[in-house]
Amino acid sequence: MGWADSFRQMEVWTNADTPHDAAQGFSFGAQGIGLCRTEHMFFEGERIKAMREMIVADNIDDRKKALAKILPYQQGDFEAIYEAMEGCPVTIRFLDPPLHEFLPTKEEDIQEIANEMGISVERLHAVIAGLHEFNPMMGHRGCRLAVSYPEIAEMQTTAVINAAINVTKKGKYNITPLIMIPLVGEVKELKYVKDVVTATADRIIKEAGVELKYLVGTMIEVPRAAVTADEIATEAEFFSFGTNDLTQMTFGFSRDDAGKFLDYYYESKIYESDPFAHLDQKGVGKLVDMACKLGRQANPALHLGICGEHGGDPSSVEFFHRVGLNYVSCSPFRVPIARLAAAQAAIKYPRA
Repeated sequence: MGWADSFRQMEVWTNADTPHDAAQGFSFGAQGIGLCRTEHMFFEGERIKAMREMIVADNIDDRKKALAKILPYQQGDFEAIYEAMEGCPVTIRFLDPPLHEFLPTKEEDIQEIANEMGISVERLHAVIAGLHEFNPMMGHRGCRLAVSYPEIAEMQTTAVINAAINVTKKGKYNITPLIMIPLVGEVKELKYVKDVVTATADRIIKEAGVELKYLVGTMIEVPRAAVTADEIATEAEFFSFGTNDLTQMTFGFSRDDAGKFLDYYYESKIYESDPFAHLDQKGVGKLVDMACKLGRQANPALHLGICGEHGGDPSSVEFFHRVGLNYVSCSPFRVPIARLAAAQAAIKYPRA
């Protein structure tokens, strides 16, 4: 595999949400983490309790109290992930899913959790009803949460930066965190959240009396972000293409629901393959190519990657090589496949 790596012109990173996943990806040859989904850290033990306290809170002070309980867990996880990756880049995506995903749905669970939280069942029902959405995939999620509740972004920034400072102080690795804002479709959204991030990060770094570089970028997963990439690139230091959501939003169907009808499309030869497994190069790929060109025209230093599952698909990896991405990122066990595919792409389509 080392021989194949010598031909590659794209790096291969991994998607990892835990220190275990990070170590696994690193052992398979990953050169960084392209996607660390922070919400997966919120579902365990005391963390989910604090998360629910934050969601139920009806004022900013109570939300901040709940977030303060989550902070040490996030920070500890980030420190362990940084160390597992031995100084390689780690891209941390801020909270993405809608808040209702953290709340119970069964009546017996609602009653039990209301009792645990010391609130009435009626109040918890009201919160759940208030968070209901007809189309959560396109609802109150991603950067929209950070715009509505900037204190969430403040807490996550604090965890990211404190963890980087602590690991760097140990002297073994110099950490440069990559903070990724999800679901941006408008440059002013990114600027709003980025301002929260940089104000928080710069204050912490100054108070700690250290030098620490960090980068703020965004996922390109909303079609509008792709076609306005030149504007978004003025505020982003990197783009990572979230091709799972970009595919959903471009085709106009949900990955979770498409299985009900896609077989008919294959039988009728309308689609040749699953667009969630193999990138639709004519449609979604055209958006990726457009965003790469527009982004780099506006910001020549823009770093470009992809963190959808297409990052481990050989035909998609070849396409990403051809449009000039710096790296692909995929699940740990697909890293060797992506390394080989990237080498084959470089031999077939050598870059200048």
